[in-house]
Amino acid sequence: MRTFQHVIIGAGIIGLTTALELVREGVPGQSIAVVDPAPISGASWVAGGMLAPVAEVQYGQEALYPLMMRSAELWPDLIAFVRRLSDLPTGFRDESTLVVAADRADATHLSELMEHQSHNGMTIRRIPLRRARAIEPGLSPQLSGAVEIPGDHQVNPRLFCAATMDALAQCGVTMVRAQATGLITDAGTCTAVKLRDGNDVGVEKSVYLCNGLGANDVEGAPRLPVRPVRGDLVRLAVPHSLPTPVDRVIRGFVEDRPIYVIPRTDATIAVGATSREDDRVRPGVDGVHTLLRDAIRVVPGLEECEFVEALAGARPGTPDDLPLLGTVGTNVVVSNGYFRHGILLSALGARAGVAMGLHLATPEAAAAEAPADEPLDVASRAVGVDLSACALGRL
Repeated sequence: MRTFQHVIIGAGIIGLTTALELVREGVPGQSIAVVDPAPISGASWVAGGMLAPVAEVQYGQEALYPLMMRSAELWPDLIAFVRRLSDLPTGFRDESTLVVAADRADATHLSELMEHQSHNGMTIRRIPLRRARAIEPGLSPQLSGAVEIPGDHQVNPRLFCAATMDALAQCGVTMVRAQATGLITDAGTCTAVKLRDGNDVGVEKSVYLCNGLGANDVEGAPRLPVRPVRGDLVRLAVPHSLPTPVDRVIRGFVEDRPIYVIPRTDATIAVGATSREDDRVRPGVDGVHTLLRDAIRVVPGLEECEFVEALAGARPGTPDDLPLLGTVGTNVVVSNGYFRHGILLSALGARAGVAMGLHLATPEAAAAEAPADEPLDVASRAVGVDLSACALGRL
């Protein structure tokens, strides 16, 4: 049985950035394993990838705001670290984001949201429609309002995850392409991760549960209060003979429905996003129809693009929409339940998870039998923001 100091279950963006953070903290790559039968195939594959702590705010989720803002601050350093290790593109773009309103009622919604964002210390500025169309001539001339958010950016999740996997490979991290089915424990300590193919992986120090909805399929792991919240995404391609309809993220409200249009560095455009809790695992016809109709109303030039694909992804939602961060037993770290903000919060989640894992991995911490909240305190210090709202015991 192969044995590693640190074993991460899940190779979506949370698991991959957790492995990357371990490397950055000085753990030898050869001491790290990431377990996943199909890396980058879950929610990260379908995600929009907006690093948008301001535009993504929702009423009633104020406890999330400081986490979102802090994680956005950590992202440039994360991008720089990946670029030092890999020559592959990350799809990171730092243009400002425009948020527009389709009609007068939407403009009222936009104004009210802007007041809420400003009240919570976020930077957002109202701009005249003529200014918005000067920045992005592809916007419809019949919009009713616009604001600009200078600090909201984007990353292409597929490209970033591929670059991260390449960076990890360069560092000697082992990718175990197998299904984790259980945790083997002894006196509260996880000693191995059980795999479906029988080639179990030994754990010397810490194990990290970063596999989203799949966490509840791992026998011996804590039962997490996560549920699948699905979202539809449409991908378009810009014909070689035409200019890109827009050059930055355009978000909007169309008859109070949210819409976003994301131009990528690879000449594709992502359009999203719906949110539904039903049994349809494939894209919903209603969702795809609504996304295309609303996106074209905001950016008419999208009609001339080519249809690439429609996808549906399932995000791990929690009862209060906050992530699940904490420890179980003496060496199991839970970093899960990131819901709609998995891409944005991955920089913060990775740093917090690794802070807990390295703390638990020290003989001194294990011998002291520290109080349950101490690892989370360690994580809060590591990221510079209070994470107590994310504690496992809150639900």
